[in-house]
Amino acid sequence: MNRRPPKEFARDERYLSTRITADGRDGHRVQAGRYRLVASRACPWANRAVIVRRLLGLERALSLGICGPTHDQRSWRFDLDPDGRDPVLGIERLAEAYFARDPGYRRGITVPAIVDVTTGKVVTNDFAQLTLDLSTEWRRLHRPGAPDLYPKDRRGEIDVVAELVYQDVNNGAYRCGFAGDQAAYDRASRHLFDRLDWLSHRLAAQRYLVGDTITEADVRLFCTLVRFDAVYHGHFKCNRHKLTELPVLWAYARDLFQTPGFGDTIDFVDIKRHYYEVHRNLNPSGIVPAGPDLSGWWLPHDRDRLGGRPFGDGTPPPPPLPEEAVPAGHGAPLAVALPRPPVSPVTPARAAGPPPGPPAPDHG
Repeated sequence: MNRRPPKEFARDERYLSTRITADGRDGHRVQAGRYRLVASRACPWANRAVIVRRLLGLERALSLGICGPTHDQRSWRFDLDPDGRDPVLGIERLAEAYFARDPGYRRGITVPAIVDVTTGKVVTNDFAQLTLDLSTEWRRLHRPGAPDLYPKDRRGEIDVVAELVYQDVNNGAYRCGFAGDQAAYDRASRHLFDRLDWLSHRLAAQRYLVGDTITEADVRLFCTLVRFDAVYHGHFKCNRHKLTELPVLWAYARDLFQTPGFGDTIDFVDIKRHYYEVHRNLNPSGIVPAGPDLSGWWLPHDRDRLGGRPFGDGTPPPPPLPEEAVPAGHGAPLAVALPRPPVSPVTPARAAGPPPGPPAPDHG
């Protein structure tokens, strides 16, 4: 009897791969003020770009447009701005910038996207390459003291770790949530939590994923971990454990959250609204849950005992620009950051050792 293949979620990865480079080899040269990064605080892929831009101090060189947390079939919308229109690009929907580049565009209208302000056309929405280019091609516009998030001597290791994290964790949560049948869900859930166990083992003895400083790999993992209990645990059925039940990863995530440039970009209200209101196939009512309790994000993490230098030879970024600050009441509350009685975490037995490093051949 033939078994039908699992109905796995397949992400459309046909991105606009034009790059903005120091030498302009793709026709777009790095230039302060010429481009606008369009993001949504709800989106994990866009959150990466917002964090990297903050850490590198590119706020004055690369302006930021913020879309609201919800969208329809047509496009992300600038419904947080007065009159629902981006004040720099003058458009109501991000789709307008995509169609300005290609009137016949039929792929995803995604964030993050970088738009050329002089033409109103999207240059790139390749979220993985975009942040690497901010670190390397935009270097002359970095702030004094900017960290090196993609150091040359660590790039091979960063790329390997980031790919494992992408396949099993970043995209793995979506493979759980949008699985088309039980077999696809079971496989995605197994790979997700096996990889989280592997990450727990790796991070038990070192503060950051690669080396002793924050790198691109940490940014990519953080954007999934910070959404895990708020959304993925329930909405996407990633429920073998909560993040708060995985002691190493929970402390690691809190360490990053409390680092300038990370937690100050997180809007839990927008995050929950996006997933629970937009994904009506998973949540037909559109009801947004009240939880989880966010007070734990400011609890001591004790990760500094492992050493490490968050910004390497650099310095922390300054506070966010006032116009870019997360709205009051949308982040994790500071007022309840008080010590609590310890809670016995559930530690999976197989977390004592890592599963194999590379993805299983049948990952898809």
